[in-house]
Amino acid sequence: MALYSEKVMDHFRNPRNVGVIEDADGVGEVGNAKCGDIMKIYLKIENGIVEDVKFETFGCASAVASSSMATELIKGKPVSEALKLTNQAVAEALDGLPAYKMHCSVLAEEAIRNALEDYYKKHPEEKKD
Repeated sequence: MALYSEKVMDHFRNPRNVGVIEDADGVGEVGNAKCGDIMKIYLKIENGIVEDVKFETFGCASAVASSSMATELIKGKPVSEALKLTNQAVAEALDGLPAYKMHCSVLAEEAIRNALEDYYKKHPEEKKD
């Protein structure tokens, strides 16, 4: 049995949405000191929709794949839906992660949450409870 699913390897070798959005509406950064993974997510939001999303990740295959898949899952979606993204959804979309790598999907969820919080700080009028 392979350690990583085909999808994890695909998103690691061919990550989607890599890069920086210079005039991002929201930026979220998280890091895990224990494993050394660092993720930064950039969001471009128009009319309540995640129009574009990019990421920079310094980390292992699971961290890169989780970032890539997480950005794919929220791209084109309403902000309200992006807020609901869970690490389980990221891991499931990747056809699973090894148990000791699940924290990578948690980082992806946290980075997106932080980017959305940053967006709301910059655009308080958009915040809906």
